[in-house]
Amino acid sequence: MDLGDAATETPDSLSHENVFSPSVSEPKHDFREELVIRPLHSGDIYASFQFRTLWKTNFRENKATDHRFLRYATLPREIVCTENLTPWKKLLPCGSTAGLAVLLKSEKLFHSSFHSQAVHIRPICHDWECKATSWELRQTVNVVFDRHISAQGKREWSLFKMFSRTLTEACPLASSSKIYVDITDSPQGEQLELSPPTSLLSQAVALGDRRTFSVYDLKQQSTFGMTHSLNLLIRWKSNEGDMLRPLLHAERYVAGYGLHMGEIHTLMYNNHPYRSFPVLLLESVPWYLRLYIHTLTVTSKGKDNKPSYIHYQPSKDRVRPHLLEMLIQLPPISVTEVTVQFERALLKWTEYTPDPNHGFYVGSSVISSLVPSIVAMDTNMTQERPLFSSFFPNKEESTYFTRVYTEPLLVNLPTPDFSMPYNVICLTCTVVAVGYGSLYNLLTRSFQVEEPSPGLAKRIANVIRKMRGVPPL
Repeated sequence: MDLGDAATETPDSLSHENVFSPSVSEPKHDFREELVIRPLHSGDIYASFQFRTLWKTNFRENKATDHRFLRYATLPREIVCTENLTPWKKLLPCGSTAGLAVLLKSEKLFHSSFHSQAVHIRPICHDWECKATSWELRQTVNVVFDRHISAQGKREWSLFKMFSRTLTEACPLASSSKIYVDITDSPQGEQLELSPPTSLLSQAVALGDRRTFSVYDLKQQSTFGMTHSLNLLIRWKSNEGDMLRPLLHAERYVAGYGLHMGEIHTLMYNNHPYRSFPVLLLESVPWYLRLYIHTLTVTSKGKDNKPSYIHYQPSKDRVRPHLLEMLIQLPPISVTEVTVQFERALLKWTEYTPDPNHGFYVGSSVISSLVPSIVAMDTNMTQERPLFSSFFPNKEESTYFTRVYTEPLLVNLPTPDFSMPYNVICLTCTVVAVGYGSLYNLLTRSFQVEEPSPGLAKRIANVIRKMRGVPPL
């Protein structure tokens, strides 16, 4: 259950999200935090932090943008740095001094197989008529720990092994602070052992499947026990079982050879046993990869799959990237491949990055869809539910909205030998120093003629002549 790759909002729900019941009085400000832990059968572990801060202010009085042009975007690559996490934690009401944020230690988060952090801000409605709106700030951190690196190869995890810290209290300003451990594959504890045990259970639908979670409520003092500290331990008992396969997932790669032509391949998987559904594919390609749109092909199960909608906006050199949007129908139990050829452009030498031989990053493909659910989803919005369940907003019981991001691409471009300009600069400086220096020396030096000094005999004779009062020779 990769909650980090799913969407937190649909395009139509940014300004009219009905999340509150008119019969339930809500505080003016509200903060909730939760941690979702899912043990993976490989022995790795997935942890997802989510913090939601809600301010009840009248959004419509402030015109902060035009929502008709509000879109989503991706960054292909961001350098790992603790400076990215420090200001992120300062947005939390309790900072990193209390609550689940205590576990966010940069040394452990960045020393992992995968990590991502995000900030989502959106207006949501107070009531069903949406007469007033609020600001919702949602902060997420997703991380996957490799047992071969962090757990010394053992199939055993704890909060201290993952984050080098334990929990002692919830954030005092939080109305809800909980930890959810996914035990769907081990409902009776036949594969997983949790310590300390908990009797609180919760069920939620994620990625079209009903999942079961053990719940640890940090607002209850009994959760911390006699030690006043919670170090949740997860131990594997069995290696059996299959991992959850999402109904929709995707991947992308670059093919071809040489530094002139290439191909971008995007693969979309529909694992539903009998239903097909449409997906909206968004490709944003930098201008220095010149797409040949006439080579665009879409195939499913070895046959052509004609998109029902295509929008293409060509790039302008050094101004804007290529923009390609397509609406594609994915057949059940199929792999749909989208292929397009491109030509690598030549850049100016000032446009290369400091490490041009490393390559250039291309942003992820964005895939949005209403995926059919295998189980019936609860559409009752009045009951309290986990924060992660809002990753899959739904308007009906048969589908749920999700947005998937593929991995970014690393593309090599024709790169000049930057050692040659260095050699030219050194040679030029040497020639200038030798040639111009010699010429300048000749033009500015003053010359004078000096007579050779007389010999010893002549000097002695002149001394004698001087004593006699005779002019020197």
